[in-house]
Amino acid sequence: MEQQRATMIGFGAVLLWSLLALLTVWSAPVPPLLLNAICFAIGGTIGILWCRATNSLAELRRVSWRVYVFGTLGLFGYHALYFSALRLAPAAEAGLIAYLWPLLIVLFSGLLPGESLRPGHLAGALLSFAGAALILTGAGDLGFRAQYLPGYGLALLCALTWSGYSVLSRLVGHAPTSSVAVFCLLSALLSLLLHLVFEPTRWPDGATGWLATLGLGLGPVGLAFYLWDVGVKRGDIQLLGTSSYAAPLLSTLILVLAGVASASWTLAVAALLITAGAVVAARARRRD
Repeated sequence: MEQQRATMIGFGAVLLWSLLALLTVWSAPVPPLLLNAICFAIGGTIGILWCRATNSLAELRRVSWRVYVFGTLGLFGYHALYFSALRLAPAAEAGLIAYLWPLLIVLFSGLLPGESLRPGHLAGALLSFAGAALILTGAGDLGFRAQYLPGYGLALLCALTWSGYSVLSRLVGHAPTSSVAVFCLLSALLSLLLHLVFEPTRWPDGATGWLATLGLGLGPVGLAFYLWDVGVKRGDIQLLGTSSYAAPLLSTLILVLAGVASASWTLAVAALLITAGAVVAARARRRD
């Protein structure tokens, strides 16, 4: 597959992820682990049906158990943290902090074999973290509020988890994209077991809640994983990481249009700073 085409396929996941924050908010009051279980079950079923339709189920038996453990921890860990963050902090702030992962992909990919870390990467990191800091300390209805500190911390862990998973996926590029179906189903099972131990069972509220939960499983927590797997394994990971910053901008705009977040210059400037940081880091990567 051509690298450019794989990169564009990966960007399809970015477009789907721009809906993640809004659909997560609308899925309330479903607790995070139960939401994980429902969405991953839907996402995994999509993959298994595709494997059956293409007669590729047999290839799943040839994948190492280590790859399945790696993928399951990446998918389960990130989304458990993400859903929890959006339950414990405002969606706009938590979402933008979590979206530091594209910048971290740019930085971490410089540590892969044959890659290098340049001063521009660090400059980009400072810009993007400045954007996150602006969210925490800005004026108006945004800014630092102590009661949301656990949510902010979980959002930062989201960024570290997903960027690590994405970069390390290059090292298991031999695993077929269909293996993502198993990642999803194992994540669903793990989420369900932990939900039964730690959480009360609360189902989606009304038609809106159920449609939002179904939408999460079909798109941002379903098809997006398969598209992303193709992109990070076969595409330009630096370009994909940089272009991923379209997601927080689109996500924030969607939240504002839906009335979940308030439009403000603080939020806009923070989003632009984070985006600028990723662009600077990616440009530095291409300079000899």
